[in-house]
Amino acid sequence: MKYNCPTCGHRLPGNSLVLTKANKQAMTYKAKIGLIDVDGHTDIAGNHFPNLALMKISAYHKSKGDAVEWYSSFDFYDKVYMSKVFTFTPDYPNAVSAMIIHKGGTGYDINSSLPEEIERTCPDYTLYPISGRNDHATAIGFLTRGCIRRCPWCVVPVKEGKIRPNQDIEEFLGGNSKAILLDNNVLASDFGLSQIEKIIRLNIKVDFNQGLDARLITPEIAGLLSHVKWIKRIRLACDKSEDIPVIERTYDLLKKAGYNKEISCYTLIQDFEESHSRLKYLRQYKWFIPHAQPYRDFKVNNIIPAWQSDMARWANKREIYKSCEFKDYQPRKGFFCKEYF
Repeated sequence: MKYNCPTCGHRLPGNSLVLTKANKQAMTYKAKIGLIDVDGHTDIAGNHFPNLALMKISAYHKSKGDAVEWYSSFDFYDKVYMSKVFTFTPDYPNAVSAMIIHKGGTGYDINSSLPEEIERTCPDYTLYPISGRNDHATAIGFLTRGCIRRCPWCVVPVKEGKIRPNQDIEEFLGGNSKAILLDNNVLASDFGLSQIEKIIRLNIKVDFNQGLDARLITPEIAGLLSHVKWIKRIRLACDKSEDIPVIERTYDLLKKAGYNKEISCYTLIQDFEESHSRLKYLRQYKWFIPHAQPYRDFKVNNIIPAWQSDMARWANKREIYKSCEFKDYQPRKGFFCKEYF
């Protein structure tokens, strides 16, 4: 009996049955996929925050039977995916050994996005090791994309455009009982509000870790939020002085609705006097917990001034923030922040 090679069609010799099996194995070859998290960003406790795009890419390729692993310079890959979230993150410094290299994320191209079939994939929650920020039992995803605001320091309006539905919570929940939601303005979307109602029905613990728009919280929405099970607490923004009366009003609404936890306040640090004034205001109240963030220009790889880093460090260390004024804070041996005044 004669056999033809299933790959090239060439006539095979007498021992072709063995060769045919080998070629059949070749035909079922699965790709070797390497992943690079270029940011590799960690929090102050050293916990890694997972890269959602890479988790979806991993799940997609594993569903195809491909071998997926973190990139190793000692191996060669069919495809390597490199993801960079932040423009100010240095690029991966080494040569990459692969037939195909995909680079994605805002750090490379603000207009980049995942193919639809990967975007709709439930993430691979086992990709990252277990840590304080990743326990394999917490889902991560976007209910909505986009925003109705145009804050000058934010890339979302340019990258994602107007607010729109993205995914139902159950599409990426993966059987977990907790979820970190990355929406930029979920309260501006009717779909987003309906998803919050669904979250309450499903009894899921959540964290909208990009913050909620305090300007959109009405008595009705405050009542809705009071029924949510929070992983930690509600997050709002106090990025400028005009936000102070807004978060005061919002706190009162939430308290009346039955919410009795603290509130995290994202606090942009840009102008010295104005930033210090906001943080000094928040310091008066035990229920406002600042999360100070130095201003970063996404178009320019700027260096953060020392005073911004020191002010953020002071505000984000709760025991120090509550026990001493910024001017009395000593970030380094022999240096007190009163020298900034």
